[in-house]
Amino acid sequence: MLVLLSPAKSLDFTSRPVTRKHTMPRLLDRSEELIEVLRTKSPDELARLMKISDDLAVLNAARYRDFETPFTPGNARAAILAFNGDVYRGMAAASRFGERDFTEAQKTIRILSGLYGVLRPLDLIQPYRLEMGTALTTGRGRDLYEYWGDLPSELLRADLMDAPGSDAVINLASQEYFGVINPRVIGAPIISPRFEEITPSGERRMVSFYAKYARGAMAGWLVINRVRSLRKIREFDAEGYHYDPQVSTPTQPVFVRPQAA
Repeated sequence: MLVLLSPAKSLDFTSRPVTRKHTMPRLLDRSEELIEVLRTKSPDELARLMKISDDLAVLNAARYRDFETPFTPGNARAAILAFNGDVYRGMAAASRFGERDFTEAQKTIRILSGLYGVLRPLDLIQPYRLEMGTALTTGRGRDLYEYWGDLPSELLRADLMDAPGSDAVINLASQEYFGVINPRVIGAPIISPRFEEITPSGERRMVSFYAKYARGAMAGWLVINRVRSLRKIREFDAEGYHYDPQVSTPTQPVFVRPQAA
């Protein structure tokens, strides 16, 4: 069983790493190709292309300029500790994972990335911003979906053969990032949990902030509890959520809780 996550825009490259374990991104040669294309863009061009502020465009132009290989723990950081958005705060790997949990996460979690394609949690990365939906033209296509093609799906299919537990993919990534995946290539069930809040009036709704946090919480729960079966996922109860069999389907289990104040 593999768990898919999106990356985060917020990054942490300053706190002390809680594990020395690390690996190298497996599609780094493709990342270097993208960096060469990005280095041809001025900050103004990056601001328009990525729909970001001028300050962020200048920052990321500098990141692309400073990108260098080989990666080492001195110039790069494990992805699971570098990403610092809502999903990763929900997972709380830095405070909750022990060494065996990081080993388990390496087997079962995959992070989809516009720059790196597919990352394992302990793969080293350097600071970047490149969302999967960016319409960056390269020699391989008009955007990053065409650039990556079926390569991420092929890599996930191979990883799934070695992953422990059920032959399935738990999709906790956003639609933007999951869009790079071809389910036919993976050839295994895709399970996409949904997280909903129940208002005092009984209305059910998905709130983006809470859903992102819940995705990370579920990913961490799957790792810590060594969940191997799809049925076991129904026992997820972190952050006050519980499985709702009335509205769930085999491919979309729904978890609900009273709306947070």
